Order: sequence, then structure tokens, then C-alpha cells
Amino acid sequence: MFTAIALCVAVFLTTALLSDNLPSGPPDEGELPGMARTHDIELGVAVAVNPLVHDGEYRSVITEHYTSVTAENTMKWQYVQPQRHQFDWSGPDTVVGFAESHDLNVRGHTLLWHNQLPSWLAQGSWSQDELRQIMREHLRALLGRYKGRVSAWDIINEPFEDTSPHLRENLWYRVLGPDYIAEALSMAHEIDPEARLYINEFGIEGGGDKADALHTLVEDLLQRGVPLHGIGFQGHFVHGNVPEDLADHMRRFTDLGLEVSVTELDVRIPEPSREDALEEQADEYRRVVEACLDVPRCVNVTVWGVSDQHSWVPEWFPGYTDALPFDEDYGPKPALSGMTEALSRRPSQRRPHP
Repeated sequence: MFTAIALCVAVFLTTALLSDNLPSGPPDEGELPGMARTHDIELGVAVAVNPLVHDGEYRSVITEHYTSVTAENTMKWQYVQPQRHQFDWSGPDTVVGFAESHDLNVRGHTLLWHNQLPSWLAQGSWSQDELRQIMREHLRALLGRYKGRVSAWDIINEPFEDTSPHLRENLWYRVLGPDYIAEALSMAHEIDPEARLYINEFGIEGGGDKADALHTLVEDLLQRGVPLHGIGFQGHFVHGNVPEDLADHMRRFTDLGLEVSVTELDVRIPEPSREDALEEQADEYRRVVEACLDVPRCVNVTVWGVSDQHSWVPEWFPGYTDALPFDEDYGPKPALSGMTEALSRRPSQRRPHP
């Protein structure tokens, strides 16, 4: 009799303890940032300048739920240097100033990319020495201005072709050759030796030829002593296609001594989005955050947009919607509870960040 009672009590206590650790709804104000810091990771969000300045609800979602920000567009080349030698710091200063005033870290995005280049640069005819000087001037201006204020930079963005393991023949590759990657990383490190320097790529989250090619490139860079500190797994997913083995593919790069981050997370759903799809999306967001928690050198999960009102998805992927944890009216969706559930687990023993 005593054994049976003791067993019942043990079951009751275990159930109570487990229920205490599981979120029953959206997190309370300020809860998620504290949970992320307990796990020693950043929980970030991409931000745009106009709503950051003019929309109080937009700002509240950021400050109440995240610990870092990434400039969605305003630090890209066409906005920072629209004309040669003419820099526009209004947008980047707004993002960095907002972050500093709210104790948020900043990820810089992005330095060398094949898209969103100003016409003077993209349509110019450059010698190697000329383009190398342009690259150095731009990196010195941008990284130098925010030295010590931006903790990590996507120096190289999407260096591989969309669906193949071959390096993309962008402006930098055509003029400088494949070693433009090493040159840019080395320049950036000279300008800001404390910043964490990243290669940021999509389509590598589930492994495959493209991920293998990136791994080979990274091994070569590290063997040559090129300053590279992290790999960004962008994480633009289609509902139903979030890989179960994401953590394993992250570990391939952390095993080389690098850190990794999920840099641009969203999970787009085909229209019309059903309630069961939103619940399944919550599980997908949970699994992505848990993958980061399972990899000791995963240091950041950044969601690519504050709300569905500001998502890039409908414009670029017609027929898809509801990609983010907040709806168009800033209401929390099940995806937010999915992230909360992942962060609610007991903190594991994670190696200190380098």
C-alpha cells in the first residue's frame, strides 16, 4: 500500500514539474530575452529603418522578445554607398543607436554580395587593383564606423550558386578570382580585429553538395590562416521541409573550431494557411531553436522580420504567407510559443563561446 501511494505521489510531482517547464501560451513581456541569455545564445530579429522609427508596436516586439538585431537592408552596399565616396549613415546609425539604447547586440549584414549593389559599382569596368581598392575603402568605412559596436559581420553572403556547389560568378569572383573571399575576410579582420567574421549561405541546412563545397572552402581558408569565425545558416524554410538533422550539419562546421548561427529564420506556409499548419510551424520553430541549443558553438538564432506585415516572403514567393512568429497586427502566433518551449528546457552544459 505504501509503495503504491509513493508511486502515485512521484508521478504527480513529476507531472507537475514537467508542466511547470512547458509554456502554456505566449511568453510574458521580457521573458524570452532572459531565457535566451540563460542558454548563452542571442535571439535576434532583422529590422527595417522606417517602422523602427515610426511604429511603436514594432519597437515593442523587438525590445520585449529579442536580444540582438540585424539590419535587414540598410547596411547593404546600395544604401550605404549609393554613389562612390558618398556614404549615407542615416539608416545604419538608426539601427545601431536603437540597439545601444535598448541593450541589444548588433549583427552586421552584409558586405560582399551579388545583389543590391549600386549601379556605379555593378556596371563599372574595374581592374583588379581598382576593385580591390573599392572593396578596401568600403570595408574600412563601414566596419571602421561601427568598430566595437557591431559584434559580428556577414562579410561574404551567398558565395555559391543557388542550387549548385560551384562558386557564384559574381562581380568579385569575375575580377578578383575565387580568392576574393580570403581577401575580404583578411581586410575586415585588419579593420576590426574583435568582430566575428562570417560566411552566410542558404541551402546548406540539410547537407548536400552545396554544404560539402562550403565545408571544403572553409577547411582551405582555415588551413591558410584566413580569419574566419563563423558560418551563417540562413534558414529560409518552406513549411514541412525543416531538416530533422540540422544540428548534425551545424556540427560539421563547429568541429572545425568555428561558431555557427541561424541568421535569417522564417518558415513560409502555402496560402491559405490552416490552423494545423500554424501549429506544425510552431514545432518547426521549436526544432530550429533546439538544434542551436544542441550545438555548443551555436551562438545566435535570428528571425528574418518582426512580423508578417514586414516579411519579404509574399513579395518574393507569391502564394506563401505567415512565415514569422508575429502576425500582421503584431499578435503572437504559435511559432512564438514553439521558440519559448525550446528555451524553457533546463540549460545544458555549453562550451564557452570563443
